[in-house]
Amino acid sequence: MTTAQPVKFETPDQGEETARADVYGLLATLLYAPPPQALLDTIAAAPAQGETVLEQAWAELVARCQTAQQEAVREEYEQLFMGVGKPEVMLYGSYYLSGFLMEKPLAELRTDLACLGLQRSQDVVESEDHLASLCEVMRYLIASDDVVHANLAAQEKFFNAHMRAWVLDCCNALEASPNAKFYKPVAQLARVFFEIEMQAFDMV
Repeated sequence: MTTAQPVKFETPDQGEETARADVYGLLATLLYAPPPQALLDTIAAAPAQGETVLEQAWAELVARCQTAQQEAVREEYEQLFMGVGKPEVMLYGSYYLSGFLMEKPLAELRTDLACLGLQRSQDVVESEDHLASLCEVMRYLIASDDVVHANLAAQEKFFNAHMRAWVLDCCNALEASPNAKFYKPVAQLARVFFEIEMQAFDMV
């Protein structure tokens, strides 16, 4: 996983595609593991202006990071996504698509990843259908110089096949959790961003 820098939506020299890749990268980082204090502080100091729905969601996350402490966020992460037995909020696509983990959707995902020349790193413990892993794949498909695999058509195909049907349900579940304090604005940012992605792909 890469450590993404928070996106600055109104930076003039930042292209739209770079901004999209940054959002996917940041979501991947925040959802894969509890963020370090340095990342929380970096987000807290980031610009947060604008009136669009996405900019407002970003501003909410920036504001939350201004009081966030690493240890409290770590405890929240473990309570929400790890826990004993079934986690409070599931981040795996197979669960939303089939009701179970490690099912057919994961096998189909692995086939498509292989076609893209991608596979899970040895040091990654989560399965490929974890939302953080999928966001990282999308970041790659946007930011990579691989013109064969990393293009808009590939992005649309991958998102529609492996994310579109369930990511909003996942975000809604996280937003609705009474234990989501730091992760509520993360879920809001993700939900708004994914909705924009869906609208954009529909226009392609």
